[in-house]
Amino acid sequence: MEKKELRKIYKQKRNELSQNEVDKLQKSIEYQVKQLDFSGIQNIHIFLPIKKQKEIDTYSIIDFLQSKNKTIIISKSDFSNNTLTHFVFENKSQLAINSYGIPEPTYGTVIDVKKIDLVFVPLLISDKKNFRVGYGKGFYDRFLAECIPTVKTIGLNFFEPIEKISNVNEFDIPLDSVIYPK
Repeated sequence: MEKKELRKIYKQKRNELSQNEVDKLQKSIEYQVKQLDFSGIQNIHIFLPIKKQKEIDTYSIIDFLQSKNKTIIISKSDFSNNTLTHFVFENKSQLAINSYGIPEPTYGTVIDVKKIDLVFVPLLISDKKNFRVGYGKGFYDRFLAECIPTVKTIGLNFFEPIEKISNVNEFDIPLDSVIYPK
């Protein structure tokens, strides 16, 4: 199935999840994240949830990582060129919701992507080769292409990967792994 169709299907599937289902799926994802080996990893990029899109709430994961003295990095979107600028996450008071419903930093220390050790990547669905379908603007593909070759990438998703995304292209970067409820 192609990305455009998958995007529509999985936006709808996510929208149909009840809050009780979301909470249960979220707990499974959080548990798996807490089991990861973070030794040798200091700078961790993580997305902030778009509430109206029922994205995975990453704030408890952020709290866990900060308790392990990890530096958390978040992004601000530039929709004029579909790029991200990355900031050290200090606290929720530095955030504002943009016109797309994305929580973003309004101030903070900018960090070079080359200093990022791990990226938690949002997605709507992935396939068994760890290619992903996002919202279709290419923000994360551009961002990941700028990272160091050894950066670890982990997708977070409510749904089990499908067999194959049929229209993967040369700009699509497969993730190292995808965490989904087991």
